Amino acid sequence: MAQPVRPLDPLAVRSAVAIALEEDRARHDVTTLAVVPAAQRGRAVLRAREAGVACGLAAARETFAQLSEQLAFVALVDEGATVEPGDALAEVSGPLAPLLQAERVALNFVQRLSGIATLTRRLVERAAAGGPARVVDTRKTTPGLRELERYAVRAGGAFNHRNTLEDGVLIKDNHLRAGEARGIGIAGLIREARRAVPHTLRVEVEVTDEGGARAAVEAGADVILLDNMSPAEMSGVVERLGGGRVLFEASGGITLETAAAVAASGVQLISSGALTHSAPALDVALDIVPGPEPASR
Repeated sequence: MAQPVRPLDPLAVRSAVAIALEEDRARHDVTTLAVVPAAQRGRAVLRAREAGVACGLAAARETFAQLSEQLAFVALVDEGATVEPGDALAEVSGPLAPLLQAERVALNFVQRLSGIATLTRRLVERAAAGGPARVVDTRKTTPGLRELERYAVRAGGAFNHRNTLEDGVLIKDNHLRAGEARGIGIAGLIREARRAVPHTLRVEVEVTDEGGARAAVEAGADVILLDNMSPAEMSGVVERLGGGRVLFEASGGITLETAAAVAASGVQLISSGALTHSAPALDVALDIVPGPEPASR
């Protein structure tokens, strides 16, 4: 992979899992409590049903642990590993009742995060065919799951954009409209931002054409976000306005089909909200398997 994967915050995982288990009323599973004896034990395997990138096993481990400390969870692949249909991702063993109560929540985490990691890996690979641009995510995440979903982006080989609104200045279209209502343009808004925030924060401006990009560059912006521009338009902007300290970020409508051409335009960053808001879940199943529980590892 292109980078070491910064691990998940255990507190974020613990909190997300607790909320999901309560949402599912997992401890009150009337079916399992009625038909699975408390003393019955066994084991199950999480298995991929399609090719992709594995992610979310830490969340699955925490899910089973919160239902029962007696459940033993063993990951069989690394986070970020490429898997094929039929590959075993993890094994869990112990009392069957809490194992079944945790099943859906654990699978939801693995399927969702593996889906994000899979789409991310594909976009990173497509972009690399066009140039060295860094693929990054956006804040278009599921409320309450940002930490986990952005971890999945990293597992897929991409990088994170600003995590929260306090992490950097990004003057977007509606900020520009609000400024225009006061009679202030791009240059004026950049000056106001510079006066208001610490010098350690970058100032980025979203533009839709070369005129806006030129105004932002001349006003001293650190990053220019080229929104919904064609690869040819972006290439022209980078060629005429690049070469200095300013970075160019391509955003809006980035697809697997266009990623290489966008990277070839010369931008340093490619941001995609689709990585988190539109990634299809990876099909993963949990199946009870016959045989004794494995010896402790």
